[in-house]
This record gives sequence, C-alpha cells and structure tokens, in this order.
Amino acid sequence: MRSSLFNHEERSVEPGSFQLQNDRMLKVDLTGSGGFFFAKQGSMVAYQGEVDFAYEGSGGLGKLFKKALTGEGMSLMKVSGSGDVFLAQDADEIFVLYLENEGVTVNGKNVLAFDSTLKWDINRTEGASMLSGGLFNTTFTGTGALAVTAYGTPVVLNVDVPTFVDMQSAVLWSTSLKSSIRKTAKLGAVIGRGSGEAYQLALSGQGIVVVQASEGHPVPTAQ
Repeated sequence: MRSSLFNHEERSVEPGSFQLQNDRMLKVDLTGSGGFFFAKQGSMVAYQGEVDFAYEGSGGLGKLFKKALTGEGMSLMKVSGSGDVFLAQDADEIFVLYLENEGVTVNGKNVLAFDSTLKWDINRTEGASMLSGGLFNTTFTGTGALAVTAYGTPVVLNVDVPTFVDMQSAVLWSTSLKSSIRKTAKLGAVIGRGSGEAYQLALSGQGIVVVQASEGHPVPTAQ
C-alpha cells in the first residue's frame, strides 16, 4: 500500500519524554516518567499499552475552590501505567516547553499536558475584576515538560517596553513580568478582534509573552 499518508508515521521518542508527532499531536512515553503525568480531560486520541486514565478534577480541594470562584483552572486526568499516549485538542497547534527550575504563567484553556514534577497554582492578575472578565491564570514552576496549545499560529513578543495583549489571545508569559489590567480610555472603542477590547493584559519588565492569532475557538451558536 502506498500513500502520502504514510509520511506521518509514528515517531520514536525518548523514555518519559514529551515529543510532538506533528504540529497538532503530542506523544508521551510513560516509561521512565515516574509512571504518570497530567493531561487535559478528554484530550486523549489514542494510546498503546496498559494505560489508566483517572479524573483528577482541579488538582485538590484548594484549587477546586479557586476554580469555582474564578472560572479558571483545568479539568485534569491523571495518566498512568506503561505505554504511549497520544494527545490533541481541537486540532490546535501544540508547543512543548521544558522548564528548568523556572516558572511560567499560562492561560488555563491553553494547557494540554504537563509532567508530574511541575508544581502549579491558580493566581489572580492584579487589577482583575468581574467587570474585566476576571483573568485568573495558572502558574507552573519547577523542572519538567509542559505542553500548551494555540488556536492560530502564535507569535512570541519580547517584553522590554510596556506591552498590552487582548486577554483572550494571551497564551503564556514569563512569571518575571509584572501583570495588570488596562482599560481602554473609551469604553466603546473597538481596537481588537472580539468583545473584550475594553480591557487588556498589561505586562511590564523583562520577559516574553506568547500571543495566539485568535481569541480562541468561536462559540457555537444555537440552531
């Protein structure tokens, strides 16, 4: 059998590593990973071997309470066993970050999977309110792999001057940056792409911010 389809054969990975099979699919080899990792609930598209998927909720009672108050957070599953697990999310582009005793702040909606060695918590952006849409994000610290998604090819901006980003378009940013909420001078001004242009994520200091080329997936309309 011949086909260009077979140009997309499974790639081999190092034990315990996160590796992209292509731009939109992640493979995780559980061997040597400590036996488990965490992934967004419902993101598994295939697996090989003896693998168990257990609902993890929001990562504990404290985080569950924060999620209830903020709307932020992730519905997680604990993936354990031995074998290979393939993950994807709505055919979004996937990127793997390798943290080395450092931290990064991520929009919870953009988190796909992460090593069990990473610590994480939900944090509130300074100046955020219910009026500005909240803006509570997830901070990861430590050493390990973190896979994030982007709906629309992203750009990495170097923040060395004050930088302002549509809150729904911000994927992640350095924890070294000072973050706050900026309100557009005129409430009716339309400067972005969606309904949230009156407020932006304001970043200052030294670091980076990743901005996706959209405000996320369109919300389905009722038929």
